[in-house]
Amino acid sequence: MIYIIDENDEGKRLDSCLSEVLKNFSRSKVQIQIKSGNIKVNNEVKKASYLLKEDDKIEITPAVTEEIKIEAENIPLDIIYEDENMLVVNKPSGMLTHPTNIEKNNTLVNALLYKYGNNLSDINGEFRRGILHRLDRNTSGLLMIAKNNQTHEFLANQIKQHTIVKKYRAIVKGIWEKEEEIINLPIGRNPKQPHKMMVTPNGKESITLVKVAKRFQEATVLELTLITGRTHQIRVHTSYLKHPIYNDTLYGAGKGKVSTDEQVLQSYYLRFTKPFSDEIITLEIQPDEKFKKVLNYFEGRK
Repeated sequence: MIYIIDENDEGKRLDSCLSEVLKNFSRSKVQIQIKSGNIKVNNEVKKASYLLKEDDKIEITPAVTEEIKIEAENIPLDIIYEDENMLVVNKPSGMLTHPTNIEKNNTLVNALLYKYGNNLSDINGEFRRGILHRLDRNTSGLLMIAKNNQTHEFLANQIKQHTIVKKYRAIVKGIWEKEEEIINLPIGRNPKQPHKMMVTPNGKESITLVKVAKRFQEATVLELTLITGRTHQIRVHTSYLKHPIYNDTLYGAGKGKVSTDEQVLQSYYLRFTKPFSDEIITLEIQPDEKFKKVLNYFEGRK
C-alpha cells in the first residue's frame, strides 16, 4: 500500500496519521510496525514522531494492510457528471468523505465501493478509494472521483497547478464591506489544536477570492473562489476576518445557530478539463436545503 501525503495531513505525526489510515490499528500498534521497518517514508524508516510533509510517500507492507477492510454500503449517490474515467458527486452535508479509525461506515467511500467496487483509484490507499480531494463533513457539494490511477494523476495535476476552478457559496456573520476582495493570508496547522488550522506567518500561501452576493442586516451571502486549496481555507479566512460562517462550531460561529446545525457552506461550481482530452467540463448546482433554510431565515428578518 502506498499513501501520498497531501496538504490535509501535512504536519501530522507519522503514527497519528497512520492510525487514521489503518483503521484497525491503534496508534501503539502503528508505532510497533514503524519500529519493525514495515512502514517507510520516502524509502526510509522514520521515527513515529516524524512530522509529515506534503508529497511524502508512505509505503506500508502487505502484512500491515491485511486487516484493512472497508465495507461497501448501499447508500444513494447524487451523481452530477460521469464518464468512463471519473464522476462528480454532490456530497450531502453531514457525510464524511472517507472512513476514519473512529467512523468506519456511512461515508462517501462506503457508497462508492458498493456502486463501483474496485473500479476506483487506489493511489491514496484503500480507505480513500477514488478520492482526489475532500469536503468537510458539514460542507456539501461537488466532489470529483477518479475511477483509475491514470485519471487520478491527471486530475491531481490540475489541482496542483490550480487550473481547476472551485467556487463555494456561504453565509457569514456580519456585513462584509467590500463588494469584491482578494484574501491572501497564509494558513498552517494550529500547534495547540492540531485538528484546527489558523492564519500564521509560517503557513502556506492561501488565496481566496470573495464576492458579495447579498447583504442582510446581520449576515452576508458570499461567493468564494479557491485559488489555493488549503485545509479549512474558507472557514479560516472568513473567521480570521471576523466574519465566520454561520453554524461553524470549529471556527467561531457555533453559538446561536440559525435554522440548521451544519455550517452554511456549499461547493456549488466546478470547471475542469476532462481527463485525456481538451474538453472543458463546467458544473453548477443550486443551493441545498440547508443553505435555503438559512437564507429564508434572514429574508424573513428584513
